[in-house]
Amino acid sequence: MSDAALGRLAPRVGQPTMKAVVTMGNGGYDQLVYCDVVRPVPGPTDVLVQVRAAGMNNTEINTRLGWYSSSVRKSTEDAAQAEQAAPSQHPDGGWNAATPFPFIQGTDCCGIVADVGAAANRQLLGRRILVRACLRPKGFASPENIWMASDFDGAFAQFVKVPASEAFPVNCNWSDAELATIPCSYGSAENMIHRAGVRRGMRVLVAGASGGVGSAAVQLAKRRGAHVIGITTPAKMDAVRAVGADEVIDRGTDPVAALGAESVDVAVDNVAGPRFGAMLDVLRRGGKYVSSGAIGGPIVELDMRVFYLKDLTLIGCTGWDEPVFPNVISYIERGEISPLLARTYPLERIVAAQQEFLKKAHVGNFVLIPPPT
Repeated sequence: MSDAALGRLAPRVGQPTMKAVVTMGNGGYDQLVYCDVVRPVPGPTDVLVQVRAAGMNNTEINTRLGWYSSSVRKSTEDAAQAEQAAPSQHPDGGWNAATPFPFIQGTDCCGIVADVGAAANRQLLGRRILVRACLRPKGFASPENIWMASDFDGAFAQFVKVPASEAFPVNCNWSDAELATIPCSYGSAENMIHRAGVRRGMRVLVAGASGGVGSAAVQLAKRRGAHVIGITTPAKMDAVRAVGADEVIDRGTDPVAALGAESVDVAVDNVAGPRFGAMLDVLRRGGKYVSSGAIGGPIVELDMRVFYLKDLTLIGCTGWDEPVFPNVISYIERGEISPLLARTYPLERIVAAQQEFLKKAHVGNFVLIPPPT
């Protein structure tokens, strides 16, 4: 890979380097390049993290595909097939419109703090941490947010630089790979559960309950005392029950037929697509629909009469609220949640990992392991 193609990531003479996967632009798997790049240097309020394990999510695939562009109307799986066959560029394809290609993806990071900036907390040195990937640059009173691995370089590398405020020490006996399943999936799920006000006695329906966010939502809703109903394929039903679902229904079944109309208080839905209307039909009057994704298809049909006649609340969740990530850390340390690690891959095998990930035959999360430094 030429220095010109790598741009700001290209190492200069005398600069320390590291291995990383660089995403060069929108398109297929050929846009993922494993190579040597310049090692980041922490600024005054930053920490440098040696990445021990980096979780993999739908968002890395979606960003590479430019799926967040308003011009894309397909599911993640269909968009992946289309981009592999006929790549196209999407200037508005990132979370905040433009994606800073070439850059390093990787939203989930478990690592060790290897260096700290002059004004950063030196007590973080040597600590095992998780990175809060969602930053709120104008404070938690503002909905503005930026994301590691969407707006700046992430953890698909041997090192990553992050603000010290986003490095959270965690004390537990989990492996690095198990911890790397947590940030994006459990942060996003806890944010939805938190905003929807899930509490004891509620009936909560979780679509895509075997996926990373879905399985996290099952655990987190159950932790709050809810009666949890998961939607998944027959082959994964036992796994969804094992993480806490009280009931499981086949994703090919109409939820209203399976559960009854107006039988659910909260619907947690990161699938969307053609089943969106049924998720509203199954909600009780005054119920809440909450989402932070749409892997089954972003364009849905909404019957406004169902929405307003039932006094429903639709909640979109991207920026994490202030208590969300500290809550997740505390749940880990108190043993109130469990990791769901599906498989690990060496970082250089990211293409194989994403190909397998898109088959959706797994339960939980995939994790990439960088080479040791």
